[in-house]
Amino acid sequence: MEEIREAPEAVREWERISAHSHITGLGLEGLRAKPVAGGMVGQVEAREAAGIIVDMVKKGKFAGRAILLAGPPGTGKTALATAIAKELGRDVPFVPIAASEIYSAEIKKTEFLTQALRKAIGVRIHEMRRIYEGEVKELSVKEQPHPYNPYVKVPTGATIKLATTDASQKLTMDQSFAISLLRQGVETGDVVQIDADSGRIVKLGKSREAAEKEKLDLSSVQVVDVPSGPVLKHKEFVYTLTLHNLDVAQSRAGMSMFSLLFGGEERKEISDETRRSVDEAVRSWVEEGRAEIIPGVVFIDECSMLDIETFSFLNRAMEQELAPIIIFATNRGITFVRGTDLKAPHGMPLDLLDRMLIISTKPYSRDEILEILKIRARAEKIEITKDALEYLADIGEESSLRYAVQLLAPAANYAEAEGSKKITKEHVERVRQLFADVKRSVAYLQEYEEKMLK
Repeated sequence: MEEIREAPEAVREWERISAHSHITGLGLEGLRAKPVAGGMVGQVEAREAAGIIVDMVKKGKFAGRAILLAGPPGTGKTALATAIAKELGRDVPFVPIAASEIYSAEIKKTEFLTQALRKAIGVRIHEMRRIYEGEVKELSVKEQPHPYNPYVKVPTGATIKLATTDASQKLTMDQSFAISLLRQGVETGDVVQIDADSGRIVKLGKSREAAEKEKLDLSSVQVVDVPSGPVLKHKEFVYTLTLHNLDVAQSRAGMSMFSLLFGGEERKEISDETRRSVDEAVRSWVEEGRAEIIPGVVFIDECSMLDIETFSFLNRAMEQELAPIIIFATNRGITFVRGTDLKAPHGMPLDLLDRMLIISTKPYSRDEILEILKIRARAEKIEITKDALEYLADIGEESSLRYAVQLLAPAANYAEAEGSKKITKEHVERVRQLFADVKRSVAYLQEYEEKMLK
């Protein structure tokens, strides 16, 4: 017997709460940091320093420079870099990489870094195009029998009448336009855009008048207003690509724009000749006023993993004419520079350190830990009692902020299993017994050291 079930009215979308999904910006008022804002808590001096850098980047006064975020683990270095990216805006490229990625790539270290740097340099391209835009009032498609199958008819052309609120115009189209019209299901009453140069047809939706006349379900149909003015318009289209996007397009003829914008290409080496030709083309576009350069940000985490060759390459790359801002982050003190027997602060060569602006992050106070826990609980949609929050703040001060934050999810899961809608102090105490922090884990190792494998 067939089963009928009621479907839920709303389908829940898949949602992943990442470690820094609550960060929306630096939380500044002018160049002054608010104590709690934008998902950021504390680190006032570091945030204000980052705010000055963001302001300089937006004014184009910081290209080709580097920043070092240095501080103990769990003091918000990655959160600060994420906030800088959010403040710069959507058009400004932000390329986060971990230093260990450089050694796991299938291409040379220098090629990996060159691609990362060029991904972080945007090119905002302005293009004027002739666009026919209006509501379809009449549509006639001419057909003829297929040359190999007379029972099937194929389109050979089309005639379409477009109208705005002020004018109307009839257009005659060839076979490619007619096929595009049929594929998109264009019919009378639709509002469309037709690119006169490329032949691209975009169906914007159904006109409001046609939707009401045909009594269509407005919740399932995209309803748009009929445009005004002439049918043929000269419109400016603005889109942002990166130098790496242009490199890939130049090196692989025939690549589709979908692959270029949304990935899918294999990571391979690109010749210097290709990059030079792209740079020359971009320079000419800028001189003609058709494009502008947007220097972005490369964020390199765990930079103490980089070796002396990589540091030397980055040091030279920063001096080039087209160079992004590079943000390094490290929690290492004085240690060996990888690939040498020399010790240096943060494991970085002194000549490179001397060229960077260094932003220091400091451990959070108990009150700041409490505020961060409140923000994370809201971000993860977790209900928690005041006593449990205070207890978690004590744990964060005693152990680490990361450990306290990580206990939120298992405590919520345990509370749900117990039939409670809120996390209580007892739930936190239970999961703390089950999941050890670093200090307790070390104590356990020391206690059972003789029984452990060596």
